[in-house]
Amino acid sequence: MSSAPSQDTLPEAPGSVPENSMKSKDMRRILASSFIGSAIEYYDFMLYATAASLVFNKVFFANLGPGFALFASFVTLAVGYVARPLGGLIFGHFGDRLGRKKMLVLSMLIMGFGTTMIGLLPTTAQIGIAAPLALVVLRLVQGVAVGGEWGGAALMAIEHAPKKHRGFAAAFANAGGPAGAILGTLALSLFAALSGDDFLVWGWRVPFLLSAALIAVGMVIRLKVSETPAFQKLEAEGAKRRVPLFDVLKNNRRAVMLGLLATTAFYVCQSMTTVWGVSVAVENGADKNGVLNIKAFAALLTLIICFYSARLSDRVGRRRVLIGASLLGAVLAYPILLLIDNGELWAFALAIVLGNGLVQGFLYGPIAAYVAEQFPTRNRYTGASLAYQGASMVGAGFTPMIVAGLSLAAGGGLWLIAIFWIATMLAAVVAVKLTAEGTQRELD
Repeated sequence: MSSAPSQDTLPEAPGSVPENSMKSKDMRRILASSFIGSAIEYYDFMLYATAASLVFNKVFFANLGPGFALFASFVTLAVGYVARPLGGLIFGHFGDRLGRKKMLVLSMLIMGFGTTMIGLLPTTAQIGIAAPLALVVLRLVQGVAVGGEWGGAALMAIEHAPKKHRGFAAAFANAGGPAGAILGTLALSLFAALSGDDFLVWGWRVPFLLSAALIAVGMVIRLKVSETPAFQKLEAEGAKRRVPLFDVLKNNRRAVMLGLLATTAFYVCQSMTTVWGVSVAVENGADKNGVLNIKAFAALLTLIICFYSARLSDRVGRRRVLIGASLLGAVLAYPILLLIDNGELWAFALAIVLGNGLVQGFLYGPIAAYVAEQFPTRNRYTGASLAYQGASMVGAGFTPMIVAGLSLAAGGGLWLIAIFWIATMLAAVVAVKLTAEGTQRELD
């Protein structure tokens, strides 16, 4: 007498995601697209952050004093982060209406244009005030593009993945961030060495111009992926849907605010170590090329820990990992600040390994899945992008300016900066504790 077929041998329903699909050819292509596409876009976006610390204050704001020139450079950096929620709204709206794939292709094209044009931009000495104004406009373009990128890349991975692997799958989109930072930092470091005294003349421009070639590679990969099963199911149902933003504001406001607070901790950590920290270390005497190389190594460590913590979150839950990492960040905040302010290369290395590699890595791994799981399919692109990109604006865009201001207010002291950093970590703990665990939630 034959036995009933086991669950493992049952035929798959159309559009379903089998539990072993992480090893399928399609899933590997999707994960590669999320990782490589995000890495290329974040290469462009984070390249600007490093250049803002080391180049733009001297090239576009040289007529200001050193402190105010750096502050002005960080203001242009912030503009890109302010634009990210706008990009999340625009791309989220159409991504929830027209599909995730189309928006990913468009965001990459826009980013490539903005970054390449920065590499061609004349200096203030050549065209006057038009140069920094054009820099601000192009940074806005970058911000809008990357604001649309994250939501699409993360959802492409999450909505294709089986439930028990969603955290790990989403990490491929997030890991593109540190991977792009590694590429951007190494490119800037390489051309700083090759151009020598001419670095501020032409050396800094080459990494920006290389964006055009990277975008071409990314487009070839991204065009080969399919739309997500969750969105295809939503389309097949044909139900009348509200404008995604209105839907989020009516039904998911709490999820947006708590997701924003939780994600801000990661972005503050990133800005403190890789933007403000780089500038302070170099100003205090650390070798510029050494600082850039250490920053690239720390980004590699972030990349490794990101995947580990994402997989860990699939086993023990997103909340446990995020709360533990936030508490660790609160404990290490002041020691890291002391190391950054030391002016020695070894001290900066230890600071960035602890802050950027360890704390940020454990926050970064689960955060994409954590945020996305708080929203339904019909408005997930918009809602997740609002939370994540809102946090990028607050945590990354404003942090270098806030910290520079706090340092001036404290007469160069670190205590106000430490309070700010610790407060953001503890706010993230509260936010995560107030949200439900999403690992077992079905993505409707």
